[in-house]
Amino acid sequence: MRGLKSTIALIVVLAGLGAYIYFVTWKQPEAGDTGKKQDKIFAGLDSSKIEEIKITSAAGDATTLKKDAAGWQVVQPVAAKADESEVNSLTSALASTEITRVVDENPTSLNDYGLSNPRIEIDFKASGDKDSRKLLVGSKTPTGDDLYAKRNDEKKVFLIPGFQETTLNRTTFDLRDKGLLKFDREKVDGIDVSAGGKTIAIAKDGGDWKLTRPVQTKADFGSVEGIVGKLQTAQMKSIVADQASPADLKKYGLDKPEATVTLNIGSSRATLLVGGKAADNTVYARDASKPAVVTIESSLLDDLKKDADSYRRKDLFEFRPFNATHIEMSRNGQTIVLDRVKGQNDKPDTWKRVSPAAADVDKEKMDGLLSKLSNMRASSFVDSTAKTGLDKPALVVTVKFDEGKKEEKVTFAQSGSDVYAARPGEPGAAKADTADFNDAVKSFDEIAK
Repeated sequence: MRGLKSTIALIVVLAGLGAYIYFVTWKQPEAGDTGKKQDKIFAGLDSSKIEEIKITSAAGDATTLKKDAAGWQVVQPVAAKADESEVNSLTSALASTEITRVVDENPTSLNDYGLSNPRIEIDFKASGDKDSRKLLVGSKTPTGDDLYAKRNDEKKVFLIPGFQETTLNRTTFDLRDKGLLKFDREKVDGIDVSAGGKTIAIAKDGGDWKLTRPVQTKADFGSVEGIVGKLQTAQMKSIVADQASPADLKKYGLDKPEATVTLNIGSSRATLLVGGKAADNTVYARDASKPAVVTIESSLLDDLKKDADSYRRKDLFEFRPFNATHIEMSRNGQTIVLDRVKGQNDKPDTWKRVSPAAADVDKEKMDGLLSKLSNMRASSFVDSTAKTGLDKPALVVTVKFDEGKKEEKVTFAQSGSDVYAARPGEPGAAKADTADFNDAVKSFDEIAK
């Protein structure tokens, strides 16, 4: 029995060794092959000269693309702008991919290589071509490192690097432009967002943004530009219905959207409807001007559900330390007035206390005050000034800046442990950081001495 077991074990080992030799050495070049310089599949092909491509992916869908004056376009099975980066990757691969090695100069059967019914077929024409050129891609080698391939006008079968499959195996969705909304960002002059039963309206005010609903106040430029940028760069993750019916809209939650955002672009509009949840952290959505239903990242819906306070300007002061020219600060019946003095002969600017007693101001202390005031930000907002203490201010700061062309005033008050700030003409009050306020008061006391 022991001998029989040993014999069986030896057979298993030999079988494993044989399998290893087969997979590692199958179709290796014969002795004497010194590994000549690798040739490109399509020698001399200039990727920029390719003008038409038809690609059939491993999934079975066929896509036809053509290049015109506006760039690459998908013409079949749908008409859509192509994703230029995807198509450029494909054309670059066709022009640059090298043959790893030739495995069969005159194959008797293409079945051995998965080329009798290729997984991937790419037909293309470059400028000056009378006939199409074709690349056929079959199965992977046993080791999975390479792919069997051939040209339609040659008998030989060769290998190409396996990593090229990602570039060559492109579906219609891969190759089409996946931009969600098309608009000129520079011309956007208004935004309306409806979500969660609330509506937010934002309008361009010169070079700035202003909230017009539910309150009228200055908007935070970065926050507004941020949502415009996210809408401009939002991408479709998939297309679930090319021609959505009323039943489809109800199915995907688009008959009563979770959020609707409209971009006002002069006299035109771009509207996005966002519906129910889909798979893999996506939600259903639709460009109101198009019949298709797509999926997008759910994070965009989260952004659209933010409240109006998210778009309000958080900086309590507009000025910055380098452009302030005049400051007045009043506290407990005392007012100090400070002016910037231009430096002469390349000397730095200085600050002087004009009143209550004229004197130079210590540069370090002044820099500290300017920094603390200009960095103060609102953490939240309240709709009313009632119970904020702003009827009895603890500190009032008036600043002139931009060569005295602009002026702003901020009033501070304390209510218990909370600090509130208000600006003329703006609704309610902002809640400020108590520590920042105390630092500003400390700087006031130091400069007032």
